Amino acid sequence: MADKEPLIITGKDEMRQWSRSARAQGKTIGFVPTMGYLHEGHLSLIKESHKHTDLTVVSIYVNPGQFSPNEDLSTYPSDFLGDIQKLKSIPGGVDVVFHPQNLYDYGNNDGLCDGENRVKTEGKVMSCLENNGMGHETWVRVEKLEKVLCGKSRPVFFRGVATIVTKLFNIVEPDVAVLGKKDYQQWRIIQRMVRDLDFGIKVIGVDLVREEDGLAKSSRNVRLSPEERKKALSVCKSLFNAKSDAESGQRQCKELRDCVVRAISEAGGKVDYAEIVDQESLEPLEEIKSPAVFCIAAWFGNVRLIDNIEINV
Repeated sequence: MADKEPLIITGKDEMRQWSRSARAQGKTIGFVPTMGYLHEGHLSLIKESHKHTDLTVVSIYVNPGQFSPNEDLSTYPSDFLGDIQKLKSIPGGVDVVFHPQNLYDYGNNDGLCDGENRVKTEGKVMSCLENNGMGHETWVRVEKLEKVLCGKSRPVFFRGVATIVTKLFNIVEPDVAVLGKKDYQQWRIIQRMVRDLDFGIKVIGVDLVREEDGLAKSSRNVRLSPEERKKALSVCKSLFNAKSDAESGQRQCKELRDCVVRAISEAGGKVDYAEIVDQESLEPLEEIKSPAVFCIAAWFGNVRLIDNIEINV
């Protein structure tokens, strides 16, 4: 049924009560954590959740804990009403949208934070977590997996991701969590965290969704100028070429990486990293002998994009 009106819950206690009531009725719960500004990639995760559970909860929460002071919390796109319309358009819809204002407010908030978890201090927009007195000091670290790939240039990012997902798991109490493989490292980190901390949750990864021209779907794509958008296509095109080359027998990772870096650089992008790693451990590979994934992060103007492609040879 399309146009299903989701229940919108903002409070942690109310969310827990809903989940426990549903489970008492024998229902299973799927969970899709998002930061909003939904696109087809997010909607594909919800459709996957429908296959595994009776009910689906989607969270919409811009997590300040994964942004460092020089990152784009203040410009992260938001369209809550538009998101609700997109969720209603999915056959079967969603049962609950969990939309808390601030999951780091423990009753000592000074009231300065806005609905997007931001505070203005001396004209500068920053995360609520940088505001004195918030009281949050407990973090979840997946120590080895968080240090590679995106972790090299974003040292607090996965600490923030693992912590907020732990908080959301403890509040929503799902049976299944569905995540996109576009954030490949994030997916693997949450899988490992769930295993290591004995969460009773099955984590499912869904292949990334691409635009018609091949660009990986991302909430940040709207910030690309038309010219930057054309340049950004060098990422997916070079990844597809690398996968084809590997399947044709080129298994040396340095040669594959060099071709991709050259293609992106010649198109005007600035490569943050281009790494071929083991799909499970994310350890860098010199030669492809087992299932690998080619992960890329690159800047086009002020927009940082990530993409990846699995290579199974």
